[in-house]
Amino acid sequence: MISFIGNGNMGKAILGGILSTPEYRPEMITVSDCNQEGLEETRKKFGVGVTTDNKEAAQKADILLLCVKPQILYSVIAEIRDVVNEECLIVSIAAGQSMDQIEAAFGREMKIARVMPNTPALVGAGMSAIATNLYVTGEEYQTLGEIFGSFGKTEFIPEHLMDAVTAVSGSSPAYIFMMIEAMADAAVAAGMPRAQAYTFAAQATLGSAKMVLETGMHPGALKDMVCSPAGTTIEAVKALEESGFRAAIMNAMQACVEKSKSL
Repeated sequence: MISFIGNGNMGKAILGGILSTPEYRPEMITVSDCNQEGLEETRKKFGVGVTTDNKEAAQKADILLLCVKPQILYSVIAEIRDVVNEECLIVSIAAGQSMDQIEAAFGREMKIARVMPNTPALVGAGMSAIATNLYVTGEEYQTLGEIFGSFGKTEFIPEHLMDAVTAVSGSSPAYIFMMIEAMADAAVAAGMPRAQAYTFAAQATLGSAKMVLETGMHPGALKDMVCSPAGTTIEAVKALEESGFRAAIMNAMQACVEKSKSL
């Protein structure tokens, strides 16, 4: 049995991914949350069991996904720790909260996985980083890969890289959305209708990302392919460099890393 505590967007994205695979059926899953209206919507959409009782969800779980914010993670653990089976695999998606901290909150040795997914999981294009402690078995390791691979790509990493993951994939959709918005604004300023501008900017971003992933080429080499001598693209690249484009991105990501460390 798989239980979710938390019924937010990320939890529902994970739930939808799980149910898209033949291994899991709605009757194998329970979702707990304090919002009864939201739970009812989830029940109607996915056909899963729902409850407002976190203990009920935790008690029956073989895999328990804690899909809650860092600010309430430990109050949830305090509520459920006495009813969780010792063989249960605990999966946390809370940023900045280490596996040692989570295990300490349970007050005993536990199987812990820490995962950082991102919002493109909502459209089946997520990127998830997974770290596990030493109690997680090889079979459970494989199961985690299947669960989080059901709505995008996954990578297993050492936990000390998780703050970097937060910056490079967990939070980065916000940076990309800002870039798409700015590109569209510039296209609108040049006379293009706004809806069309968003389509052009978003598809160019999607296609560029696919080229990096599918060709295996260095992003700099792909950039050079677009930059004809004395052409329009190199003029744009020059303007970006003069504005500190790369430094701005790197500074933003470093700020994200530092914030993640401080949570």
